[in-house]
Amino acid sequence: MLNSIVIMLGVGVLVGILGAILGIGGGMIITPVLTLGMGLDIKYAIGASLIAVIATSSGATIAYLRDNVLNLRVAMFLEIATSVGAIVGALLTGVLNPIFLYILFGFLLFFSGANMVRKLWGKNSDQITHTDDKIAKDLRLNGSYYDKNLHKEIDYGVTNVPTGFGIMFGAGVASGLLGIGSGAFKVIAMDTFMKMPLKPSSSTSNLMMGVTAAASATIYFFNGSILPQIAVPLALGIIVGAAIGSRVMQIMPTRLMRIIFIPILLYLGLQMILKGFGVTI
Repeated sequence: MLNSIVIMLGVGVLVGILGAILGIGGGMIITPVLTLGMGLDIKYAIGASLIAVIATSSGATIAYLRDNVLNLRVAMFLEIATSVGAIVGALLTGVLNPIFLYILFGFLLFFSGANMVRKLWGKNSDQITHTDDKIAKDLRLNGSYYDKNLHKEIDYGVTNVPTGFGIMFGAGVASGLLGIGSGAFKVIAMDTFMKMPLKPSSSTSNLMMGVTAAASATIYFFNGSILPQIAVPLALGIIVGAAIGSRVMQIMPTRLMRIIFIPILLYLGLQMILKGFGVTI
């Protein structure tokens, strides 16, 4: 029992650091670790990962809010779509076969890995855009932040607001179905479609995924899918890790973290897909 608690604390710290830096929460790692590594039923793994996502969001958002890196207005606006989607997704878990969850989760991991490859190889992937998008201007979604790596203030514009809003609804559905913060989708929506810089996209995703996961966790709590002996040590470790990761993210490029994280995502994605088809390697 003590060994399991220590392992969960250690995994939580690691997940918190990576999740805070990449803006993908930690549920994408927690669920495969619990199901593949510890043999936990996916229903309980999803419940624990939802708590992990909330812990990652809480630990990282404090630092991002203090340093004014995240875009609070964008987060609150887009959270309308993700919260509704999360409730819809969580309700669908009672009618979907767990095999579908494994396969869908695996493809989601592959999709996230492909997006990180694009960011790694893409030219001018962090180019800042300045737009006159009417919706963004009316809602005052444009923002600025101080980049501690570049040592300068960066102003940026937001565009394609309706597209981002639609993608956020899909991200919420994925969160409810898979027990994750679906941070990869959120970062993609903001960074790729809404043309926000990567650092504000990542930090804003951290805030949003906590709210989204909380909406889903309510349903999982009442159906008994959250086990305190798993969720509590994970959450404690993640809060510490997220506090560290939120500081590291602001002073270093994310390139090295992407290089490390891409093979992890692809490997876990393959494992989950094979498990969905009844194959264990």
